[in-house]
Amino acid sequence: MSQPEALVIVESPAKAKTIGKYLGKKYMVKASMGHVRDLPKSQMGVDVDNHFQPKYITIRGKGNILKELKDSSKKVKRVFLAADPDREGEAIAWHLAHVLDLPAQEPCRVVFHEITKEAVTEAFKKPRPIDMNLVNAQQTRRILDRLVGYNISPLLWKKVRKGLSAGRVQSVAVKLIIDREREIRQFVPEEYWTVTAHLKKDGHTFQARFFGRGGKKEELRQEADVQSLLREIADKPLIVKTVKTSERRRHPAPPFTTSSLQQEAARKLNFRATRTMSVAQQLYEGIELGAEGSVGLITYMRTDSTRISDTARQEALKFIHDQYGEAYVPAKPRQYAKKEGAQDAHEAIRPTSVYRTPEAVKPYLSRDQFRLYKLIWERFVASQMEVAVLDTVTADLEAGNAVFRANGSKLKFPGFMKVYIEGTDDQTEEEGFLPPLAEGDRPELEKIEPEQHFTQPPPRYNEARLVKTMEELGIGRPSTYAPTLETIQKRGYVRLEEKRFVPTELGELVIELMEQFFPDILNVEFTAQMESNLDLIEEGRLHWIQLLDEFYEDFQRKLKRAHEEMQQVEIQQEYADETCEKCGRPMVYKHGRFGRFLACSGFPDCRFTKPIVKSIGILCPKCGGQVVERKTKKRRLFYGCSRYPDCDFVSWDRPVEKPCPKCQALMIEKKGKGEERFVQCTSCEHKETLTASPV
Repeated sequence: MSQPEALVIVESPAKAKTIGKYLGKKYMVKASMGHVRDLPKSQMGVDVDNHFQPKYITIRGKGNILKELKDSSKKVKRVFLAADPDREGEAIAWHLAHVLDLPAQEPCRVVFHEITKEAVTEAFKKPRPIDMNLVNAQQTRRILDRLVGYNISPLLWKKVRKGLSAGRVQSVAVKLIIDREREIRQFVPEEYWTVTAHLKKDGHTFQARFFGRGGKKEELRQEADVQSLLREIADKPLIVKTVKTSERRRHPAPPFTTSSLQQEAARKLNFRATRTMSVAQQLYEGIELGAEGSVGLITYMRTDSTRISDTARQEALKFIHDQYGEAYVPAKPRQYAKKEGAQDAHEAIRPTSVYRTPEAVKPYLSRDQFRLYKLIWERFVASQMEVAVLDTVTADLEAGNAVFRANGSKLKFPGFMKVYIEGTDDQTEEEGFLPPLAEGDRPELEKIEPEQHFTQPPPRYNEARLVKTMEELGIGRPSTYAPTLETIQKRGYVRLEEKRFVPTELGELVIELMEQFFPDILNVEFTAQMESNLDLIEEGRLHWIQLLDEFYEDFQRKLKRAHEEMQQVEIQQEYADETCEKCGRPMVYKHGRFGRFLACSGFPDCRFTKPIVKSIGILCPKCGGQVVERKTKKRRLFYGCSRYPDCDFVSWDRPVEKPCPKCQALMIEKKGKGEERFVQCTSCEHKETLTASPV
């Protein structure tokens, strides 16, 4: 058997397996399991007096991996570094090159944006040296974050509480959440009314809403305005005054970027950002497709570009023509404008082959993988299709001088909507269908319905909306959105309530201190400009040490002032209606890495803690205790007995109160395909489909 001639190093075993299949026996493919070197956790690790030189050490637990890679590199003629095609991947390659003693200008770096045979084999034909501009952009971000975190955190420990930390991008994200909370607290609701006429014509019902008088729009601010209107139109028929018809063309959304994928997966699949990126990584690195072997199903998933290759576009257009017909192919291939500030280094997120339809690969995918792949596939195909055409109708009806307006629309040609319709965060009323109306018509009035409303405060951020806001403001980059959202929760600065971010008292206190002493760190424009400067370093147009010098000189002055002027702050404890089971002192709420928990107020004399659990109102089938919601360290929800550890009952699925009608055993709620839900016995095969939640 012939020996491999080259060593290829990637980040993960899944990626190694897929690439190894394409390269053949001449190549040995191994995984570094991500980064192999980083700044030390125990110290700053940056020599600010020596041009900010970083002090890298081997990451704990990576020693054996590095030894294996070194040994393997000595057995081959060449080493190729095929980490992901971004700053982080370039930095991983640079660290590996240093450890393996590869020459500085060695053409060892191989880059591809999709893991397909064509892309991989083509990339290996043109290896290049490591791009130090990319590496320096990554290093600068890492050093900036270290300078901020390792200088402000000890200050917070001293003035507020031990264990606190501050971050550059994360602090801005927390401030966005707190600013929104302040808006909500200061919001004063305003009253307004709507008056809706429920009408009928030729057996079809429709609605028209009060618009104004004499062609001018008018708001109904209070009940007296409504009563005046009702008296004015009493006993008067609603007569159709004008009917305007028009044709509206609706364009498809562009293919996914990292941000838009996270937003849409949150809206349509109820995925959190980290879940979306984890599943996307699996689809990118390779899935076993039976006889076809391991195949990367999507292009690289960290991108801010909507650009796609000509090859992918032509393949999509042919597929659309063959599958849906010529009418669905646009006269001119679709191009999407580059977003301002986008790096545009990679293509949009798309399937590596449009002919691998979701249904074709479904047997090989997990439920999460299938749902996300289907979303990506449909969005990409729809992005290359013809516009949808709607016939819209606006009818104004008059009762005396009062004008009521009815809007309706009907799909004339589905176009891209045959495949996919983009989700939205805004809950807007859909236009209904209107019966044929003509000037002079007098539809039958069934009732007039006045309704009181109050203006609503801006909603709290959910993950999708926060990611979208960060992207629009230029805060962070595709690779940082999901980790940022995780970090601000782990630090206890915000928490999720009903899937929306709520700042904690601790978060508000820390941000108030930073607003006072480090306003630049929290300034959106400053942070966005820093991101732009990192892009300039990547492009070779700005020297990384110059950026750090300019930042650190001003930062040091602010740090010195903060140490001198920041007052000692005490966080008020939030007491629970419980006493400590060990010493009898009151219990208080605390924030930890995995969310809120209860702790004895006598700490450190008493270290008793207990989780906060929520009962679901069902008795434990083993011991009769309460079944409560619990979470794993990875925040996955499960159900267990409140008497744990004395009772070990656990279930990933939610138990229901109703026992099995056949054997009286416990029934659990399950999810099937799509929106299908059912309850199933844990003992026998009995199963019931649900139309509504049983709990």
